[in-house]
Amino acid sequence: MIRAAIPVHEDARLAAVEEYDLSSPFGEQAYGPILDLARHVFDVPTAFVSLLGRDRQILPFRRGLDLCETSREVSFCAHAIFNEAMLVVLDATLDPRFADNPLVTGEPHLRFYAGMPLFSPSGHAIGSFCIADIKPHNAFGKEQRERLQELAAIVLDRLELRRVDAARQVGQARFESIASTSPDGIICANASGLITFWNAAAERLFGYSSTEALGHSIDLIVPERMRKGHERGLDRVAKGGSPQLVGRTVELTARRRDGTEFPIELSLSMWQEGTGIGFGSIVRDITQRRANEENLIRLAHLDPLTELPNRVVLRRRVEQLASSSAKAALLLVDLDGFKNVNDDLGHTIGDAVLRQVAERLLSGVRPTDTVARLGGDEFAIVLPDTSSADEADEVAQTLIHKISRPMTVDGRRVNVCASIGSAIYPDDGANTDELLSSADLALYQAKKEGRLSHFAFTPALRQAADLARAYDDELQHAFERGEFEVFYQPQVRLTDDALVGAEALLRWRHPHAGLLSPAAFMSALDSRPLSADVGRWTLHTAAAQAQVWRLAGIPEFRIGVNLFGSQFRVGDLAVDACAVLDNTGLPGSALELEITENIILRHDETMLRPLRAVRELGVGIAFDDYGTGFGSLSMLRRLPVTRLKIDRSFVRDICEIQADAAIVRSILFLGRSLGLEVIAEGVETPEQAERLRRKGCPEAQGYLFRRPMTAVEFAAQFGLHSAAA
Repeated sequence: MIRAAIPVHEDARLAAVEEYDLSSPFGEQAYGPILDLARHVFDVPTAFVSLLGRDRQILPFRRGLDLCETSREVSFCAHAIFNEAMLVVLDATLDPRFADNPLVTGEPHLRFYAGMPLFSPSGHAIGSFCIADIKPHNAFGKEQRERLQELAAIVLDRLELRRVDAARQVGQARFESIASTSPDGIICANASGLITFWNAAAERLFGYSSTEALGHSIDLIVPERMRKGHERGLDRVAKGGSPQLVGRTVELTARRRDGTEFPIELSLSMWQEGTGIGFGSIVRDITQRRANEENLIRLAHLDPLTELPNRVVLRRRVEQLASSSAKAALLLVDLDGFKNVNDDLGHTIGDAVLRQVAERLLSGVRPTDTVARLGGDEFAIVLPDTSSADEADEVAQTLIHKISRPMTVDGRRVNVCASIGSAIYPDDGANTDELLSSADLALYQAKKEGRLSHFAFTPALRQAADLARAYDDELQHAFERGEFEVFYQPQVRLTDDALVGAEALLRWRHPHAGLLSPAAFMSALDSRPLSADVGRWTLHTAAAQAQVWRLAGIPEFRIGVNLFGSQFRVGDLAVDACAVLDNTGLPGSALELEITENIILRHDETMLRPLRAVRELGVGIAFDDYGTGFGSLSMLRRLPVTRLKIDRSFVRDICEIQADAAIVRSILFLGRSLGLEVIAEGVETPEQAERLRRKGCPEAQGYLFRRPMTAVEFAAQFGLHSAAA
């Protein structure tokens, strides 16, 4: 532990500390709210004021952790007070000054500390205003430092009142000596209300010189509308009554020489002067302090960008629901496409978009509802007296519509959409964390559904989440034990039903539950990093098998492999694809990677480069389930897509529903116009196949042409008996 140096003028510094009367108890009433505010603003468990004596650190007031006085040697304050600026320690265990400090290695196990020195009017550092945490912090930026300085200034204001009041107890001569150098206005008056002492700070504060003030009524600084009350108070004291303000610190309105009014903090004391009574008051202009306090309170409760309530307020609103028997709804809102706004147009435009979104959210709810910003592009809304998912859905749809309207920001047209998840209190969560978790699960499902979606929480979502957590270890073990298998569904040319390829589909041969389809485990797998490893294994297995079948008699055989979103986040898809082609000998033109719109929406900013690199290898890119979401022409223009896959939902009713037939016809026309291949999924009847054939659809897959099969079954079905990889 590195000890802090002792300053050259230590005796003068200690004398300055003694002016604050360390022997008398400090009351926390004036300081507690400031400490609580600091804990809120900085999200730390403790805040305290430290004064540094000769051998010890004194903590006159503190909030949070059970801190006690320590020796000067181990105190952080001993280092902090000798900095001109504040001392910030992000992780004490990594700082050689504190790594072996008993407060770090033992209780309370401090890791983070920030302390702003407190200076007396004589310029000596008497202590520090501090915040601390038992967890390390990554940063403590400029704005946070400014907030800590503002709070320290408020604490120092209150300490100065104590210093001057302590001096008055010593004697009149000592009092006037200190008062003459005090930055606060010091005013004394007799029982008749005539001014008997007026220091230089009072001259600056009120605009009256000492000569102009002495001997005049204290009404000089009292606004005219308040003078009657002041006169009644003096009259009451003259008749033997007790002054109501003595011993208290109060905030009042005062008047300057030029007639302007301003807020002051006043601390009043009274003493016996011979046969009469004298009054002394310490007066401080608190205009700036009030502004600082209001700013800090806003920082503690409002998002500075949108002026909406922040996460702290949201949690309080949700907690307040528990005190009411009425139901309420919680909506979580996440913007779709906002990252592109920041990336393409810059953060200034992005901030303006967030402000407009905040305004639109407010315009779509009642005055009694709470709209909060959680951070980034996430918002939350509490709807009191909302009892059903249908009511929440009505509000959600209104908000989705409002947000999706085009915006004009700095002359630019900007489009963003929203996904919303909702939960009902107390049905979907009886406490804050449960309700937030339920709404978050619903939001995740809404984003999986695509843009402009609202999803209400259902118990099935929680069950799926619990199942996913339970599957974590099982999925890892399944991959390690080789329980995953690749099945193959044939793809045929509709003109002659000839086999042209297959889609590789993942199955799990569970040791107890048997063969599991993707519906049983894919959502759990897709959200985990393991999916990238499984995706690479599937790609290699399917490519190797396709090459075997090409060599066994189907030289133009093509294999389609579905991608996981994680394959765009982890590793390099192009490198993986290149390695697979090199290792298996499969030509790039015989491999087709399938992407869904959900993957595009979730990873749009990260997928374009790897897809283009893959396409340069000759590998095809198929847009799976096309037509079910919001796949736009601009999306097709940006992505190097080579094939559209018509979703089974349109094929199923192609013979009965005219709208579905029209959608299929439009997709086929779009494919021909853009030079893209097209294949229809989910073909189950000869009638569907014939209708597709007449419309010019070149290829299809579905149960009509065989269900997904193992490689051995596939080889046997198509006469490739010796050709299984």
